Amino acid sequence: MINLRHAFRTLFKTPFVTTVAVISLALGIGTNTAIFSLFDELLLRPLPVTEPERLVDLGAPGTKFGSTSCSQAGECSEVFSYPMFRDLERAQTVFTGLAAHRGFGVNLSYHGQTLNGPGMMVSGSYFPVLGLRPALGRLLTPEDDRAVGTHYVTVLGYSYWETKLGANPSVLNEQIVVNGHSMTIVGVAPRDFDGTTLGSRPRLFVPISMHELMTPGWKGFDNRRSYWAYLFARLKPGVSIEQALRAMNGIYKPIINDIEAPLQEGMSAPTMKRFKAREITITDGRRGQSSLHAETRTPLILLFGITGIVLAIACANIANLLLARAASRSMEMAVRLSLGANRAQLLSQLLAESILLAIIGGAASLIVSRWTLQTISTALPADATGVMHFELRTTVVLFTAAVSLATGLLFGLFPALNSTRPDLVTSIRANAGQIVGAHAAARFRSVLVTAQIALSMALLILAGLFIRSLVNVSHVDLGIRVDNLVAFGLSPELNGYKPSATRALFQRVEEELGAIPGVTGVTASLVPVLGGDNYNNSVAVEGFKRDPDTNADASTSKVGAGYFRTMGVQLLAGREFTAADAAGAPNVAIVNEAFAKKFNLGRNAVGKHMGFDTKKPLNIEIVGLVKNAKYSEVTQEFPPVYVTPYRQDTTVGSINFYVRSSLPTTQLLRAIPPVLKKLDPNLPVEDLKTMKQQVRENVALDRLISVLSAAFAALATVLAAVGLYGVLAYSVALRTKEIGVRMALGADGPRVRGMVLWQVARMTLVGGVIGIAGALALGRAARSLLYGLEGYDPFVVVLASVLLTLVALAAGFIPAYRASRITPMQALRYE
Repeated sequence: MINLRHAFRTLFKTPFVTTVAVISLALGIGTNTAIFSLFDELLLRPLPVTEPERLVDLGAPGTKFGSTSCSQAGECSEVFSYPMFRDLERAQTVFTGLAAHRGFGVNLSYHGQTLNGPGMMVSGSYFPVLGLRPALGRLLTPEDDRAVGTHYVTVLGYSYWETKLGANPSVLNEQIVVNGHSMTIVGVAPRDFDGTTLGSRPRLFVPISMHELMTPGWKGFDNRRSYWAYLFARLKPGVSIEQALRAMNGIYKPIINDIEAPLQEGMSAPTMKRFKAREITITDGRRGQSSLHAETRTPLILLFGITGIVLAIACANIANLLLARAASRSMEMAVRLSLGANRAQLLSQLLAESILLAIIGGAASLIVSRWTLQTISTALPADATGVMHFELRTTVVLFTAAVSLATGLLFGLFPALNSTRPDLVTSIRANAGQIVGAHAAARFRSVLVTAQIALSMALLILAGLFIRSLVNVSHVDLGIRVDNLVAFGLSPELNGYKPSATRALFQRVEEELGAIPGVTGVTASLVPVLGGDNYNNSVAVEGFKRDPDTNADASTSKVGAGYFRTMGVQLLAGREFTAADAAGAPNVAIVNEAFAKKFNLGRNAVGKHMGFDTKKPLNIEIVGLVKNAKYSEVTQEFPPVYVTPYRQDTTVGSINFYVRSSLPTTQLLRAIPPVLKKLDPNLPVEDLKTMKQQVRENVALDRLISVLSAAFAALATVLAAVGLYGVLAYSVALRTKEIGVRMALGADGPRVRGMVLWQVARMTLVGGVIGIAGALALGRAARSLLYGLEGYDPFVVVLASVLLTLVALAAGFIPAYRASRITPMQALRYE
C-alpha cells in the first residue's frame, strides 16, 4: 500500500511523461482489446450451453454423388443425408444424443406483423443434446419429430421474441404463420442462445421433419444421395473423441459399403473405391458449426498480430520514457541505497509505478476499444452487425487487465533494473553534477527505437499491400454495370403461394416496376448476383466427352427476360431470353465465355445442345453466348455459367429482382416498396439495396482489413516517431558537453545537425532492412487475403521506405536543430 501511494505521487510529479505514457498504452492496449473482442466471439467463445467441451461435430468428407446442399453452418464435406442421420442416431452408443440441424429462410406473419429472416430446422434431440432450458414454455423434444410433416410446433428465438414481440409471455400456444403454414408457439429459447451456427440468429426453430413443408418443392427425406443435414453430438462421460471416432466408423462404413454403394450410378472403379473408403470425422464442437470459423481465422490472427506490434511499439516508447526518468532519479536511488534500502525494495517500488501506469492506461484503453469496435461495426454489412455483439464482455475486460499487467512488467523491468544497479553509488560519485546515463541504457534505448522502426516498416508495407489489393478489387471488371441498378428479393412461396399464383405475381411485379417513371429495365435472377451463393450442376454438353471422373460442373441460375441487357452484360452471339421462353416452349439456355471454353464450344456455342444426363437426349438448346460476368464473389475468377429462363421452371417460388432506372437510385429505393405493398401487403421485401451497396458488402472484409491495417500502421509509425524523437532529444541532452567542445573547436551548425541526423539514418537503415525482411514473411502469410498480389510489391516497399524515412528525419530534425544551437558557454554551464 505504501508503494502504491508513493507510485501515485511519483507519477503526478511528472504529468507530461505520465500523460504520454497513458495515451500510448490506451492506444496500444485498446486496439488489441477491440480485435481480441472479435477474436473471442468468432474463434474462441463456446456455445452458452451445458458442458460445451463435450460437444463434437460430425463430418462426412469424401466422394459424394447426387445433390449436395451446404450453408453457413459449414462446408459441403460436413453434410449427411437424412437417412444416414437416422441410421447413426439409432445405432450409436458413444453419445448421450446425436442431433441434426439445417438453416432455412422464413417469412413470418404474427398478428399482422410480417418479416423475413433466418430460421433453423432441428431434430427433436437438438435441445436435449445441448442441455438447454427454455426461457418460456418448453423446447422441442424427440416427440415433436417422430413423423415427417406432422408436427406444427415451433420455438421462438429469444432475440425475436424480445425485440419483435415485446417479450410478451402470452405468445405461448398462439399461432404464427411460418412459410405459409400455421404453427403453434410452444416455447422461447433461452436468453443469449442464438443457435449453433455463428453468423445466423434464427427467428425460430421448427422440427427438421417439417423440411418439405418449410421448403416448397424440396423432396429428400428418403434420398440417400441428398446430402444437406449438419450433425453434432454430446460425448458420454469418459468417452474420448478417438474412441467415438472408432465406434462411429464401425457403424458408418458398413452402411456406406452395403447400402449406399449399390445406389451409386456411373462410378468408375477408382471412384467407387474412394467412395467406399469414406470415413466420418469428429471434431471439437464447443463453438458450434459455422463457416465463419474458417473464413475469419486468418484475417483475425493477422489483425491480432498487427495490434500486438502496435502495443510492442507503445511499450518500447514507455520503456524509453522510464529510462530517461530513471536517469533523472539516479541521485534519489543512490541516496536510498546509501541509507540502507535494499535493491528488492527499490525494484518493487519502481515496478509498482510501472504497473500502476499500465493499469491507468488499460482503463483508458477500454474507451479506445469501444471506439474501434464502433468503427468496425460501421464498416461491416448490416447482416453481419445484426448477428455479432460489438461489446466488451467479461472475458474481454479480463484480457485487458491481463495485458495491462503484463505490459507494466514488460516496459518497467529493464528501467527498474538499470536504475537500481549495484554500481550506482560509485557511478554518481565519479560523475558528480551529471545526469547519469549508463552505456547499457543508451544502447538499450537505441535498440528499442531501431526495433520500433523495423516494426513500423513491416506494418507500413503490409498496409500498403492491403491497400494495393483493395485498389485491385475496386478495379475488377465485374462484367455488369452497377450504376443505377437496384436489387431486392421476394419469396411468395414462403407465404403459401401456389406455383400458378407465384408466376402471376412475378409477372405483375415486372409490369408494375416497369411502369415506374424512369425505369428502363426490369429482370430477375434465382441466384442473387454477387450475393455469395453458389448453385452448381453437373452438365452434359454436345461434343464434350465426359466420363465418371470428369469435372463437368458449372454454375447456374434461372433468369428473367432481358436479363443481360438490364444487367449490362454484353451479348456476343445469339439472342436474349424473352417472355415467350416460358413453360411449354422449347428449353433454352445462354452460356458465358468460361462455359464455352471449358466445354470446348469456342465461339460456336449457339445452336449446340446440353442437358444433365449423358444417357438421355440433350434437350436444352444454347441460344446465346455472353461475356463473362462475376457470379458469386468479386474476387473469384469468372466461373463457367449457364442460365435458363425462370419462366420455364414452374417450381420457382423465390427470386431476386433487378431494376435499372435513369433516375437516382435514392428515388428508386423509395418508389419500389409502395408498389410491392399494393400487390401484397403481407409479403416481405428482402434486402432492398443498390448494386453498388451489394458490391461493397461483397468485399467488406477486404475493405475492413485494408482500413484497419492502414490505421494501425499509421498509429505505429506515429508512436515510433515519438520514440525516435524522445531518444534523440535525450541523447542530445547527454552530449551537451561533447557538442559544446565540438563547437568550440570549430564545428558549425550543419555539421552538428548532420551528426545527429546520421544517428537517425543509422537506426532507420538498420530498422528498415529488418522491417522489410519481416514484411516479406507477413506478406507470405497474408497471401490468401490479397487480390492480384503475391505477398510482395516493390512499389509498396519503396513507398513505405520513403515515407518512414521522411517521418524519421522529421522526428530527428528538432533535436538536431537544438544540438546545432548549443554554445560552448551552455556546455560549461551544463558541466
